[in-house]
Amino acid sequence: MDAGIVGDILKFEELELKEEVMRAIADFGFSETTSIQARVIPPALEGRDVIGEAPTGSGKTLAFAIPIAEKINGNGGVQALVVTPTRELTLQVSEVLAQTTRFLGVRVATIYGGVAIEPQVRELKSAGIVVGTPGRLLDHLRRGTLRLGKVKVLVLDEADRMLDMGFIDDVRRIIRSTPRSRQTLLFSATIPPEIKRLASRFMRDHRHIRNGEEDKPEIEECFIEVREGEKFQLLLALLEAEKPESAIVFCNTKVVASVVAANLAKFGEGVAAIHGDLSQAKRERVMADFRSGRLRILVATDVAARGIDIPAVSHVFNYDIPASADDYTHRIGRTARGGAKGRALCLLSPKQHDNMRRVHRSFPHIARREFDAELSRYPALDHRLGRLPRRGRSRFQARPPRRGGRDRKRK
Repeated sequence: MDAGIVGDILKFEELELKEEVMRAIADFGFSETTSIQARVIPPALEGRDVIGEAPTGSGKTLAFAIPIAEKINGNGGVQALVVTPTRELTLQVSEVLAQTTRFLGVRVATIYGGVAIEPQVRELKSAGIVVGTPGRLLDHLRRGTLRLGKVKVLVLDEADRMLDMGFIDDVRRIIRSTPRSRQTLLFSATIPPEIKRLASRFMRDHRHIRNGEEDKPEIEECFIEVREGEKFQLLLALLEAEKPESAIVFCNTKVVASVVAANLAKFGEGVAAIHGDLSQAKRERVMADFRSGRLRILVATDVAARGIDIPAVSHVFNYDIPASADDYTHRIGRTARGGAKGRALCLLSPKQHDNMRRVHRSFPHIARREFDAELSRYPALDHRLGRLPRRGRSRFQARPPRRGGRDRKRK
């Protein structure tokens, strides 16, 4: 059922929450809800299934953390499950849930791949809430170390990203492992047809709640045309002109991200790259440095487009144009969070006109901007920097001839 836009901003005290939950909210420093929280929390507290469709940075995590905190107790096994697409988002959601339930005596287990499984097994033994990525959750279900028979609330967070990443079948398997009597909450910035079909299959008489136009983040969006060989010089010029407090530079591949980050570091920027080839420990260190302000610039692939909640990100630079409007949505959603203003700038080279046309169909308001700067005074991109280790080489890449054997010249 589509409920459209309902409700206004509320004072948290109007929701008549548990005293322990109100204490946690006070520690967050919040006195009133955001728009999506005001629209989602009341029907969720009533036990209704809800789809919350809202832009990133609008407060969706607390919109499901509060109903979870209200419905679970301290000694009833795993009573709430939150499924997330990425490790970064898993860690972020776990932190919010741990803070929201801190006075309830409920433990939160954080479950994702790329790390040892035994510590997670120990966490699960005493957990009341589990937050995890689909692959590792299924791994625990197969091992019997995760049991979902007592789940009261199931949350699918960033559902469209799970669809994009090919997790939708895994998500269906996880849903089938939970009781039919559960409450299901689904959140995402976009709701494509496949997600609607998933909702119709697994949700009961759900309410589809959208944020209104007035609640969209205030982001100034533009594109600047540039020759391919001058993109890095334009990026340097923009960083000098814009003086961002904190910025994310998005690239389409990990190779380009590594090279761009290495070049920026060479010319004095506090910068690091984050992409899928980094170990989890390294990714967490990079994100911690970025959140703390030790790094001013993060160069990222789309692995970082979801799950980064850093209110101080003032600028997003699309060094490469993403292949889809959905990817563009989630990239620019890293700025203008929590009511702040933000800027999103696209560096448009001739090779990426097709991508830009696809994005522009959904975002016709992206304005062309003229940027007059003498780019020749900025250093060009050095492609010899930031190469990936040998194991990252494509198997199709040419290799030098072997010495000896058939390649050895006969005397």
